[in-house]
Amino acid sequence: MAPISIKRILISESVDPCCKKILQENGIQVTEKQNMSKDDLIAEIKDYDGLVVRSATKVTADVINATGNLQIIGRAGTGVDNVDVDAATKKGIIVMNTPSGNTISAAELTCTLLMSLSRHVPQAAMSMKAGNWDRKKFMGAEMYGKILGIVGLGRIGKEVATRMQSFGMKTIGYDPVTPPEVTATWGVDQMSLEQLWPQCDYITVHTPLMPSTAGLLNDTSFAKCKKGVKVVNCARGGIIDEDALLRALESGQCGGAGLDVFVEEPPKNRALVNHPNVISCPHLGASTKEAQARCGQDIALQIVDMVMGKGLVGAVNAQVLASTFSPGSHQWIKLGEAVGVVLKSCTTSKQPFSQVQITTQGDCLKGSSGYMTSAVMVGLLTDVSKSCPNLVNSLTLAKETGIKVTRNHSEGLTQGACEVEISVNGSSYRATGSVQGGAPVLLELNHSVFRQPVSLTGNLLFLKATASPQLLPSVTGLLATAGVEMESFSAPAARSGDQWYCVGLSSLLGDLGALKPLVKEAAQLSV
Repeated sequence: MAPISIKRILISESVDPCCKKILQENGIQVTEKQNMSKDDLIAEIKDYDGLVVRSATKVTADVINATGNLQIIGRAGTGVDNVDVDAATKKGIIVMNTPSGNTISAAELTCTLLMSLSRHVPQAAMSMKAGNWDRKKFMGAEMYGKILGIVGLGRIGKEVATRMQSFGMKTIGYDPVTPPEVTATWGVDQMSLEQLWPQCDYITVHTPLMPSTAGLLNDTSFAKCKKGVKVVNCARGGIIDEDALLRALESGQCGGAGLDVFVEEPPKNRALVNHPNVISCPHLGASTKEAQARCGQDIALQIVDMVMGKGLVGAVNAQVLASTFSPGSHQWIKLGEAVGVVLKSCTTSKQPFSQVQITTQGDCLKGSSGYMTSAVMVGLLTDVSKSCPNLVNSLTLAKETGIKVTRNHSEGLTQGACEVEISVNGSSYRATGSVQGGAPVLLELNHSVFRQPVSLTGNLLFLKATASPQLLPSVTGLLATAGVEMESFSAPAARSGDQWYCVGLSSLLGDLGALKPLVKEAAQLSV
């Protein structure tokens, strides 16, 4: 992939100093401005290519739409709840986080809360500070032999399981993504939530906050749990229904809760925080020196690696880009975009198109159909969509435009190729291209197979005309009259019927109307 140009980055929160240092050492200008209001951020962000935040900066659609050249939003942490990812994607902006930066710290805090719930450590400490010596009041329970239910078996869930197993706990869990055979290797027995709820003595949640996880622990699920179950949330506020949790605490159905996150932060409703069986923290999951240094370092290195064309890690909305850093991918991306532009130009009078079928061919493009599809759509949507299409947003823009996009891959061919077919008002148009000699070329256009591949570079004039020996001299004369030099001429292999030709030009023609007596269709473009 062509390296993404990031020259100026704004850091809007307190991030470990190593982040700024690493970015500057790699030639990126860094500005740090903290505690900005939304209006201040909107006014400031216009001048930057990148933005680095933690969790306090709210990167809303208004902020994103106010950007000029912003190409990346880097979140020095795990979640991206404070970033409108959909708005960023539509604008073609990469959203990146540091998926493993605070894993250990979040897991350790989870374990701390589990143990504190078991032995009432914070309550006992406060009682001592009040001058009391009340041993009976804080009778606890061993964790040994108890069952811990882990909902969400990603990086943090795995680390929690490993640590709590050392206390002799049995770990069970649920995750819709991680395969059961994988979690079994860490000693976690996976099952459905319906099976999990009634078995657990303790439950901890480690999922992102999304519609399917909001209120995952609610009145219904609490009713299915053991009486006195203890719960911990160091993930995201809202995964546990706070009103349902308070009701379960007051009824005794829930024996205690360890909460590091809340729906509203800081929480204005103090009923949960003030409950005697709740241990709460002000969102400290990533608040360790090690986690902050790791997140700051990780986000800086990830940005630098992307800029240097080494790779892409942590992108939450641009996974298609991950495979574009392989050798030679840049030329294939250029091919996809060029083929899209050619088809768009040659069907201008017949637009809009409704369907696009992209077929990649050859072993060299195995696993590349994702970015090739996005590249083709960039070419097709250029100057069509109001937004500027790129590999990040082209499929989103296509969907909004009502274009159905499908992709296939054919293996077994030694030479790679990309075939694109679009449907326009019931008719189909097709182009096939490849990369030869390190450069993108066009092999076929609407069933006209060129004798020599057309180099997809410079100013190109495509003509549809009836095969005739008079065509070339007639076109040459017309170009000479217009003061345009012919740099190349590509003819189809077929010598009869209506065929497509390609002419390389020194500059684009001012008016294609002069070609009407000679050809049936004409289109020109610059690649």
